[in-house]
Amino acid sequence: MKTTLKTNITVNDICEGFMYNESEGKGLFGLSGKLTIQPEYQRNYIYADGKKDVAVIKSILRGYPLGLIYFNKVGSDKFEVLDGQQRITSFGRYVTNKFAVKDENGMEQYFNGIAKDKQEKILETKILIYECEGRESEIKEWFKTINIAGVPLNDQELLNAVYSGPFVTLGKEEFSNSQNANIHKWRAYIKGSANRQEFLERALDWVSKGNIGDYMSQHRNDTNIKELKNYFNSVIEWVNSIFKEVEKEMCGLEWGRLYETYKNTSYDLKKVSGQVRTLYADPYIKNRRGIFEYILGGGKSPKLLDVRVFGEATKQSVYAEQTEKAKGKSVSNCPLCAVGHDANKSKIWKLEEMEADHVSAWSKGGTTDKNNCQMLCKTHNRAKGNR
Repeated sequence: MKTTLKTNITVNDICEGFMYNESEGKGLFGLSGKLTIQPEYQRNYIYADGKKDVAVIKSILRGYPLGLIYFNKVGSDKFEVLDGQQRITSFGRYVTNKFAVKDENGMEQYFNGIAKDKQEKILETKILIYECEGRESEIKEWFKTINIAGVPLNDQELLNAVYSGPFVTLGKEEFSNSQNANIHKWRAYIKGSANRQEFLERALDWVSKGNIGDYMSQHRNDTNIKELKNYFNSVIEWVNSIFKEVEKEMCGLEWGRLYETYKNTSYDLKKVSGQVRTLYADPYIKNRRGIFEYILGGGKSPKLLDVRVFGEATKQSVYAEQTEKAKGKSVSNCPLCAVGHDANKSKIWKLEEMEADHVSAWSKGGTTDKNNCQMLCKTHNRAKGNR
């Protein structure tokens, strides 16, 4: 890969013809149309938080260096930003009055409102730029390793770079555009943000059954994302159709896996709603996030709910009572051993050799209190299960 250092390009040069579109998938441009600031393999703009973008402008005003910026030369007079997109977009947005910066008196000031000498200082600031030329594989491999802007690329951003092409462009337009009206619905089930590619990553994860890289490689040159969109929407609509009430614990669950496991199961929707309400009101359930898979699976896996266990005081008390009665009858203090026919029929187990068990299973209405507690040897307790 060949690199050439440029030291005479100013902020004003970069901002000539600067275009910023809130629909991130449409790209950004500058340098009188010669520079693509957001090529398809780049992450979305994430500095618009009133902190990082402001810090860029304050650095310029204070004379601090902005660090190296890298362009990828893609034609005789055409370039793409390889590294530095966040910084370039920040000062481009400020010069075009998209956000304000507090002055020394604490007053919010847009670019067109600051003193002329400050405007000139910003516009005349020179940027250190390396122009890079090389094969696509070289450029992409180098891009994967850089971390100059201080915000590391996440896994999906790296994959977007490696498999850039029409498929990634269309995927970002659909799932990485913060203006998409569907994002509010998606956020009920998926953690993250459009800007950091979390929705795109989840859609790809679901459709590929976890093999995102392979799927992107196979579809890199596709000119439509119909399969991706249809599968993603099928999962979301399936969840919506079964659980009418949206609970905060639903966000971030493995809905793709659950869809594949239970999509052909029929449910009584009225019963499902009642089960959700009942389980949310149950004081013994510690893991509400497990409620939804528990219901989908027909209530066969109470471990998903992390039902509250008996406290140490309860176990010691029940152990003492069982042991005293067992010794008086010359039988085992494990009730199930006591009715057996092997060598353990009269064995007195130590407390640490036993486990607390619900006499009446929690899933069948049994409570987690002393009156519903019995101590069993570990072998019998683990064999008893949910019976």
